[in-house]
Amino acid sequence: MAEPRFGRMLTAMVTPFDSDLNLDLPRAQALADRLLSSGTDGLIVCGTTGESPTVFYPQKMELFRAVIDAVGDRAPVIANAGDNCTADSVEFARKVAAIGVHGIMAVVPYYNKPPQEGLYRHFRAIAEAVDLPVILYNIPGRSVVNMSAETTLRLAHDCENVVAVKEASGNLTQIAQIIDGAPEGFEVLSGDDEMTLPMLGLGGTGVISVVSHVAGHRFKEMIAAHGAGDHTRALRIHLELLPLMKALFMTANPIMVKEALRLQGFDVGTVRLPLVPPTEEQTAELERIMRHVGLLPV
Repeated sequence: MAEPRFGRMLTAMVTPFDSDLNLDLPRAQALADRLLSSGTDGLIVCGTTGESPTVFYPQKMELFRAVIDAVGDRAPVIANAGDNCTADSVEFARKVAAIGVHGIMAVVPYYNKPPQEGLYRHFRAIAEAVDLPVILYNIPGRSVVNMSAETTLRLAHDCENVVAVKEASGNLTQIAQIIDGAPEGFEVLSGDDEMTLPMLGLGGTGVISVVSHVAGHRFKEMIAAHGAGDHTRALRIHLELLPLMKALFMTANPIMVKEALRLQGFDVGTVRLPLVPPTEEQTAELERIMRHVGLLPV
């Protein structure tokens, strides 16, 4: 496998908040360091896992700058700049591109329910507004609309700087169609930890991960084992981590991954409304699973 431009295991970073639910920028910088030291190749900042709907544009800029300062030249920093308004997304992408990020991620517009032609024009407008690489983000579970393989491939062929898609549709037929029809160098990244190994088997290039917050080394080992042709080892690690991957999504992400970090002794605060902290029962179940998979002392 050729080495992808941003690496094989990127982490969709949570956004740390203090006790008053203000941005905790020093903690964000410490988290960036922690993630790189546990195998993360690159960071996605203020995506779904970073609670982007409740972190407004000025705060996002503060967060991007803080992470860039912390990371330096050690790893790429990808800023989530997409929104459900094309004009706002274009304007914000231009501002973000000027502060030194290595790429832009943009999500399928949510709530509007655009047709495929609208998706094409939306993403093309963002791509044409910046000189940076752009990662498309297809997550119909949150955006309602699924971006079809045809639309993804149209963008990949028509826009030179549309270099990858984060696919969280869960549709392996669609994903295989994208991989088969993509231009050389276009990357298909898993947007779902559970789907990473099956997607690698189809020719996917890596993952934008949540579980890497707390099991980075082991998840990276799974990806490396697959790349080395050791499919038995890769499958074993996948099956070992599968209960944790499911547990992190027992309620809305990123509620449980923030709790998992707290259980590991790295508190990043709780979530902003309308998300709420986990219940006692959810925390107890997460702790049980983390002990079972060896991420907490027994």
